[in-house]
Amino acid sequence: MKRRIRTAALSVGALIVALGLPAGTAQADTTTPRVDLRVLVVTDGGPAVQAITAELESAGTPYTQIDLTRPDRPTIDPAFLADTVDGRPRAKYQAVVLPNDNPFGAGSTEMTALAAYEQAYAIPQVDAYTYARPQVGLQYFVPGGYAGSVDGVQAQVTAAGRSGPFGYLEGAVPFEDNSPTVGESYAYLAQPAPGADFTPYVDAPIPGTARRGSLVGEYRHDGRRELVVTFVYNRYQQQYRLLARGIVEWMTGGVHLGASRNYFAVHVDDVFAADDRWDTVLNCTPGDVDCAAGTGTPNPIRMTAADASYAKSWQDSKDFTLDMVYNGAGSLDQREDNNGVDELADRLQADRAEFRWINHTYTHAFLGCEQDTSVVPWRCATNPGGGTRWVSRTAIDDEIVLNRVWGQSFGLPLQNDELVTGEHSGMAVLPQQPQDNPNLALSLTGTGIKWLASDNSRDPEQRRVGSAATVARYPVNVYYNVGKAAEAVDEYNWIYTSRAQGGSGICEDHADTTTCLPAPLDPATAYAGHIVPIETRTALGHVLSNDPKPHFIHQSNLAEERLAYPVLNGVIDGYQALFADNTPLVNQRMKDTGLELQRRGAWKAAVKAGQVSAHRIGDTVTVTAPAGLDVTATLPAGTRQGGPTGAAYGSPYAGQVSGWTPSTGTPLMLALPASAPAAPSAVTAPRSAPAVAPAPGAHVPAAVRESGAETDRR
Repeated sequence: MKRRIRTAALSVGALIVALGLPAGTAQADTTTPRVDLRVLVVTDGGPAVQAITAELESAGTPYTQIDLTRPDRPTIDPAFLADTVDGRPRAKYQAVVLPNDNPFGAGSTEMTALAAYEQAYAIPQVDAYTYARPQVGLQYFVPGGYAGSVDGVQAQVTAAGRSGPFGYLEGAVPFEDNSPTVGESYAYLAQPAPGADFTPYVDAPIPGTARRGSLVGEYRHDGRRELVVTFVYNRYQQQYRLLARGIVEWMTGGVHLGASRNYFAVHVDDVFAADDRWDTVLNCTPGDVDCAAGTGTPNPIRMTAADASYAKSWQDSKDFTLDMVYNGAGSLDQREDNNGVDELADRLQADRAEFRWINHTYTHAFLGCEQDTSVVPWRCATNPGGGTRWVSRTAIDDEIVLNRVWGQSFGLPLQNDELVTGEHSGMAVLPQQPQDNPNLALSLTGTGIKWLASDNSRDPEQRRVGSAATVARYPVNVYYNVGKAAEAVDEYNWIYTSRAQGGSGICEDHADTTTCLPAPLDPATAYAGHIVPIETRTALGHVLSNDPKPHFIHQSNLAEERLAYPVLNGVIDGYQALFADNTPLVNQRMKDTGLELQRRGAWKAAVKAGQVSAHRIGDTVTVTAPAGLDVTATLPAGTRQGGPTGAAYGSPYAGQVSGWTPSTGTPLMLALPASAPAAPSAVTAPRSAPAVAPAPGAHVPAAVRESGAETDRR
């Protein structure tokens, strides 16, 4: 039913006084207003607002959140939105995010105040998810439109979207369809209402017609601008991840604190060494600790010279660099067993400048507690008094230094302050070793290590270990102990099927984090048909989430059937098909990622503590931050530091410039180019008290309400 309930209206006079406008007339003020670089987020707990909030949080963009479900929340009134600072009108928020076009009840003075504020200061509003109807500039979705599932739909950025906020995309916006039995996406598709000033930015075919309906578009009315989104999403879904940057750039005009880029780095562990192979009969790995001592016959997997040549050629074809995480003793063992011959090492030495190299310790020794492998699973050996027997500092020093010296003598272009320990050992590993080896921190400090890899699945947050800061890495579920697709599927089945289906039951024992397969996968087809798509989607999800953490695989995955490449191709080729040339993958080495994480941590802590502020007056942005803090912002290309003739700010990405600038403790002035979206030159009095109808709730599928976070079965 068409809803025509109208809000209670504040008088024009009251709005003029409350919003700092000149009394007596509705003439524009000649004083250029100040607009603070902070976003107002109003949430009702729904997934769409949560997704936008997560994007702001990830980028480090300041925001204030009002939770409509909390009885103790502040009231949104003119004084909450605007005031005067040093005689200048101030808008406290540069943009407003609402759950829909009006989440307040009928007769809401809060919505009236927001609408008047948006008129007065030219503040844009994002309707995170609403349904198509004339109140948002669209025709009703029935008849002639569509309301329903859009799983698997191929949406498209329009010409206006490409020339506007979504110019970083190539054009296609594919909607996920991960399950044939679960509804994952829901949308209202409609065309602009007759006479409405509405510009679609992303649209999709309306089923059963030759027309296209808007999914994301801009509605201009009553001196206001709204970004109208008519599909529901959560923060993990690919279609939202593709559009998240554009939503933020639209509402901020491309001028905001914080920054976002798309990162992808791949570490190849155990290079020069050999990895033990999974036994499909014993369901364990002979030679490793998951098999009882003396069980089975080791049958190791090691790259060949041909595999190394293929890796180089593959890199060249993708304009991508792999990080080779090496164990020098592996080559020594190979030469001792083969009359001094190691063709793999010879090939990699010849091509050493083509790759990045990271110290992985000399022999890949376990550097935590001394392992007692007489039982499965292993346990920490103990001293006679019952205390844990730790690997000594001397042993850890030797592993680091010997591998460094070997790499230097081999001519590898090393960064001596990076380290990946074997199995991330030395750091805590549950349940056997709940704390770090106390000798690890001493050794890292003594050997000059500043960046230490950790396993994101068990140690995701950056922390200090001696002189080093950790850099968490994402494991790719192409296992270290497989060289053939059938082996990979067999181990996958063992881990992710129930005991009744012949599996290990691990998924049953950890049902809170792991999902069991409904049935064992077919070893002949499931690697390409099931595992590769899941791993590709998971890794690409990390790439699209402004997450710089590297992924890691093993040298065995580049050997034999070269199982890693279908996943890597899926990520890189998939990315390039979605993004324009101005938004390349950022492929950086570990220490650069560590520094990025370190800067982000300090920045977010300062923002949370209220130590950072920024505002825009005309074409000048002023940022205030503590001395020594690296400041980050995203601004239009051509922005300069200190004034119009100052040094260029940042580096280009996605049509904008962004970067890190150290604060001296004095305000940082940034001059925007003439091409930047205009800031308000004066405060505009409302033409009349705006009347805004409340928005009835739009449909949200259960699958979207859920977190959408990846489970352990990827």
